[in-house]
Amino acid sequence: MKLACHRFGSVVKNTPTISRYATTWSSVVEAFNGQQRRVDLCKEDVGLFGVPELSSPAGFKVAQQKALRKTELLVATACSNPPGALTVETFDQLSDSLCKVADLADFVKVGHPDPAFRKAAEKACINIGTAVEKLNTNVDLCMSLKKLLENKEVLETLDPDTRKVAELLMFDFEISGVHLDESKRGKAVSLNVNLLDLNNEFLNGSLLPNRIEKKALPEHIRHLFSIDGKSIQIGSLHADSPNELVREAAYKIFLYPNSSLLHCLDDLLACRNELAKLVGYETFAHRALKRTMVETPETVMKFLELLTVKLSDRTAKDFNLMRDMKMKMNSRSTVSDLMNTFMQVFLSQEYSSLYSPYFSLGACMGGLNMLFSQLLGVSFQNEQPMAGEVWSEDVRKLAVFHETEGLLGYIYCDFFRRPDKPHQDCHFTIQGGRLKEDGEYQHPLVVLMLSLPPPTHSTPTLLTPGMMENLFHEMGHAMHSMLGRTRYQHVTGTRCSTDFAEVPSVLMEFFATDHQVVRKFARHYQTGQPLPKTLLSCLCESKRICGAADTQLQIFYAALDQVYHGKPQNRSTTDILKEMQEKFYGLPYVPNTAWQLRFSHLIGYGAKYYSYLMSRAIASMIWRQCFQKDPFNREMGERYRREMLAHGGIKEPMLMVQGCQVWGPHDFVSALCG
Repeated sequence: MKLACHRFGSVVKNTPTISRYATTWSSVVEAFNGQQRRVDLCKEDVGLFGVPELSSPAGFKVAQQKALRKTELLVATACSNPPGALTVETFDQLSDSLCKVADLADFVKVGHPDPAFRKAAEKACINIGTAVEKLNTNVDLCMSLKKLLENKEVLETLDPDTRKVAELLMFDFEISGVHLDESKRGKAVSLNVNLLDLNNEFLNGSLLPNRIEKKALPEHIRHLFSIDGKSIQIGSLHADSPNELVREAAYKIFLYPNSSLLHCLDDLLACRNELAKLVGYETFAHRALKRTMVETPETVMKFLELLTVKLSDRTAKDFNLMRDMKMKMNSRSTVSDLMNTFMQVFLSQEYSSLYSPYFSLGACMGGLNMLFSQLLGVSFQNEQPMAGEVWSEDVRKLAVFHETEGLLGYIYCDFFRRPDKPHQDCHFTIQGGRLKEDGEYQHPLVVLMLSLPPPTHSTPTLLTPGMMENLFHEMGHAMHSMLGRTRYQHVTGTRCSTDFAEVPSVLMEFFATDHQVVRKFARHYQTGQPLPKTLLSCLCESKRICGAADTQLQIFYAALDQVYHGKPQNRSTTDILKEMQEKFYGLPYVPNTAWQLRFSHLIGYGAKYYSYLMSRAIASMIWRQCFQKDPFNREMGERYRREMLAHGGIKEPMLMVQGCQVWGPHDFVSALCG
């Protein structure tokens, strides 16, 4: 079984200044450009996400105990009933019961502002994860599924979805080592439990800021960082800062090596390799890529090498363009600044102040609402959270409705920066959709977590073009969760092959930079005037600037991920990074930095980071064939939902990419570079 953890009264009237034009905008715009109604604290605390036990941190222990008790009953049911559809339904109930606690805790441990809640959620993740690993090597439980799959007569009575889920569940047993003898099964469980701790340690460490004494930085830039007493905290690369010295200082300090985290990464990679070898795979990469679109690490590396050759001339031109622009700005051409995506910095400096007034958060959310309404018949409605339902007053709750199907699910929008909140954009599944035993559909719940500047008293949150594109990307994940209306939660929404999971989100990036879409919603937050045509043209053309260098950077990340999870090498992860950066990116390594310690995708995407490139190739093909001429085409939108989004992980990704015939490394390269 795979545990699919993927993160006072009336309305306040003094909303930020949006002028008289605001009255013509939708309620969704008002919800995100105005101030949130305060929760009535006199009402009963319903608990996080409406889970009564979670009105306090101690409730996590209660919730996990309830889930584990239910697990015991469901395991007994699965093992005692004759093979049939009920076997698979029982497994899905088992998975759903555990995921409801683990997925929720997976978000709370990083997103809740209260350390007590975070700590309790972290313990719940470990405890539920340990239980799952034991279930994955439970021979009796596996045998109940095996009897089903080996009984041809019973198998023929199952519908295709039920049969597919049974096969996926059996695969999870196999890669967990259920076929091993008792001693080795115990070892596999022990390694998996150890990995839970190592994954958590590395993920937490990758998000922590680095500290430096105030006096170590020039006085005139200190105020641009977070100051804590006599030290300065640097928790990001500050890539969008117009100050060159700020960017360089942030790069070198934020990426400065942490010896304990380096040891953690070494232990994590060694543990993954030991587990893979124990259960019968050559490397962890071979285990991770089984049943993906590419199947083997060799195919991934061939794809990355072909892409590098194809892009080499264009990448070199992009680097030269960056250096020339630096020279024109009388700026030093430092490697750290080029590694810090200088092109995005330049565009940010040059254009963000011009674009941001037209990209208020409300306008962007209104644009998404308009797009989904025309394309898919789906709309958002702002709902007031109940007492205790959300973890911060600035979280917005959206109900997602289909024009004929009714309520689809809920999106919790945790968009604004706050202390101790990770500086990353994420989608978390809190509850997967599934058909319940009573015939009702269990609505999916998700959280979208961004790091946007909060609104001020007079101004709503204004987004840069990059922030707007990230918002569209994450909303692509959310809509995949909402529209993946599968019978089983084990395969709902984004619970699909990793190298397909990014397709809907990457596709949304194409909508975010298409002139036909942007001109529909980009309005000045004060005057209501549309984005000028010259700015609109520049925005759409900007995607082409240094695109090869950006793709090559992703190739480097993907190659590094593959090598880390390949055959063990008797050298440090930093030495490996130096070599792979030289081979796949071209810019030299910056001394005394350890970028790999900020590569948090090593946890959730271990040996699968190439998925972003593969998904971009597929999304590019879908965009060109289906939406480029008319991004609001309802017929194409319905087809896209019907052929792709609706299936979650129940349908093979290759079968969902219609009209592509046979796809191999060369085809993906052509789609990315064409």
